[in-house]
Amino acid sequence: MKVANAYSALSNAGKRSVWSVTISAISYAAIFVSQASAESLPNIIYVMCDDLGYGDVQCLAPETSKIPTPHADELASQGMTFTDAHSGSSVCTPTRYGLLTGRYSWRTRLQKGVVTGFAPCLIDAKRPTVPSFLRDVGYDTAIIGKWHLDFQYLNPETGVPYSQNQHKSPPVGATIPDGPIHRGFDYFHGFHHARNMEAVIENDHVIKHDAVINMLPRLTRKSVEYIESRKDNSKPFFLYVPLGSPHTPIVPSPEWQGKSGLGPYGDFVMQTDNVLGEINTALSKNGQLDNTLLIFTSDNGCSKAANIKNLAEQGHLVSGNLRGSKADLWDGGHRLPFIVRWPSTVQPGTVCNQLICHTDLFATVAELTQQQIPNNAAEDSVSFLPALHEKEIITTRNGITHHSFSGHFAYRRGRWKLLLAKGSGGWTSPRERDMPNTAAKVQLYDMATDIGERRNLQNEKPELVQELLDLLKTDIQRGRSTDGPIATNDINRIDLWKLQQENATEKKSKTKPPRKKNKN
Repeated sequence: MKVANAYSALSNAGKRSVWSVTISAISYAAIFVSQASAESLPNIIYVMCDDLGYGDVQCLAPETSKIPTPHADELASQGMTFTDAHSGSSVCTPTRYGLLTGRYSWRTRLQKGVVTGFAPCLIDAKRPTVPSFLRDVGYDTAIIGKWHLDFQYLNPETGVPYSQNQHKSPPVGATIPDGPIHRGFDYFHGFHHARNMEAVIENDHVIKHDAVINMLPRLTRKSVEYIESRKDNSKPFFLYVPLGSPHTPIVPSPEWQGKSGLGPYGDFVMQTDNVLGEINTALSKNGQLDNTLLIFTSDNGCSKAANIKNLAEQGHLVSGNLRGSKADLWDGGHRLPFIVRWPSTVQPGTVCNQLICHTDLFATVAELTQQQIPNNAAEDSVSFLPALHEKEIITTRNGITHHSFSGHFAYRRGRWKLLLAKGSGGWTSPRERDMPNTAAKVQLYDMATDIGERRNLQNEKPELVQELLDLLKTDIQRGRSTDGPIATNDINRIDLWKLQQENATEKKSKTKPPRKKNKN
């Protein structure tokens, strides 16, 4: 399927692929790599934007996108566009946890929301990660960008952790005992999250404070420098580039201001797209284009901070024809741009409508390198490597789980999607508290015929609702959604019905007698 048909393919997403399995999973992997040296393996670059909506990329939604994204469009013409790719959550931290571990974040202490730093790392030190796995099989590994998975800042003289209450921003010189270089990466340059973006970190030290407007140019420059440093190095590398844009603060550089004609957000999207162009130029200049698997994607949907309503009035729909945006259970919250170029494997201008998730990177690189996934790792990961050869993905997973900012669950199996929420489950109206008590407590949509999630079929298909709910419960209870030994979640109880909890809390607050005023 050619890339020109990507937009129509999205409308048909959820339909079973016509691709068929012609060989076994074991023999299939042998097509890609011989069991030779690490030098024969491809470089892997994973560029993940922050809050870039599906509809922000012009080639994915040409009818409703008004922001030029020439480099993403060119990448799509050179590789494969996935129209049904998702993050494990509709917000930052959970997505990043799932990407690096192959495991849903709601299996940890993080049941909703995001982390804010100044705390122990969310990824357990003993848990294998994509970079630690690749490093063990001969890769050099680097992260240039946003971490947002917690780590501590220590006073370099006393070793005592700094407190977030005492420091709005981590001091220059602070040391980090549990950051990216302690979770599988050889090199880190970037920042923790948006509210501490001025604190520039290299490896395990805060090296300086810099204006936030300089961060995107910094990450662009450092990514190019890293690629250039590999010119005469025969070892393959894994470069993870989690950008902080176009997330807030929306701060396009002076040379990009006014470029889009849609305001600062459009300008920032264009500058973000340019990072991809700079990376491509560096790869080409250093002769690494052909042996590099390059993925361009986002962590979740577009944020309300982009002024979605104003953009829509100018003809730009940040989620295309999807409903919702960042933080929501509807697909606008977690269906993402996902474009893959691998010249030796992926045919130019192709489109795949198979269902995948960011958690699938771990299993994919394991199959690519012909290595077994370690025990107690990647419990929610399925390799999408077959799809890159236009074959059907071989999976033991019944479906994938979606999770919202407030911790609401949804479950997607083929064309069917079940939401355990009355409304968006996130920030888009109607929110949970906006819905009447008489509203259905679940939603069921046929994504093959109703990609905009407008017709709730839960009353018409109660048996299907129960079937999907049972599968979700099983995936939670087994500690994994793929075949394998039963695993253990990090916490004993994971609550499915967030709405019931919210209603109980609200009811309690309304019935509780007013507190007596202290006369003192």
